[in-house]
Amino acid sequence: MKKVEIQNCVLYLADCFEVIDEIKDIGSVVTDPPYGMSYQSNHRKEKALKIKNDESANFANKIIEWSIENADHSLYLFGRWDNLYNYHKPKSLITWVKNNWSMGDLHHEHARQTEVLFFYPLKNHKFPSSRPSDVVYCNRTKNEDHPTEKPVNLMMKILSWTEGKIFDPFMGSGSTGVAAARMGREFVGVEFEEKYFDLACERIDAATRQPNLFETFA
Repeated sequence: MKKVEIQNCVLYLADCFEVIDEIKDIGSVVTDPPYGMSYQSNHRKEKALKIKNDESANFANKIIEWSIENADHSLYLFGRWDNLYNYHKPKSLITWVKNNWSMGDLHHEHARQTEVLFFYPLKNHKFPSSRPSDVVYCNRTKNEDHPTEKPVNLMMKILSWTEGKIFDPFMGSGSTGVAAARMGREFVGVEFEEKYFDLACERIDAATRQPNLFETFA
């Protein structure tokens, strides 16, 4: 295990379930867990690492259960539409509309231009401002830093719906942490792969030097 502190961000190189007992006083959990699609991108010249523990939704459900018990405000968790069958039932299902079409089954499936986010209000939840829509528009990244990289602008939008210290147990290359740093929010992140952990540290460190505290979201 390795622990790095960057201003109000605490980052762990570890299996999240090995350090989760150390994680305290969390307001909101915002994360993109392994959710059973066994994803590995083959489209880049440099083949991305296979996502660890992506054979089932077990890790996602463990985090849902932990969040309900331990976090205070809200849980936002990415997944596929068919995770409705194996995730705990959410309060809302938010649709992220992207600027690309997925491959999938080219002959018997509509081309997906969306990804979904499962929302769970926790024990002290209230929306920080007006009630948000369940549709959000944001261009995808080119996945240059991580095979399932999320846009920082998207994560800033999601964080604007939350309160308290942010926890991302599957941090990847750190987009949620970058968003938190830009917004002046406390953040705790955990990543298992050293390659992505080091990149997350670099990106979050850079973000703390150039915060964007005054941006507002409708």
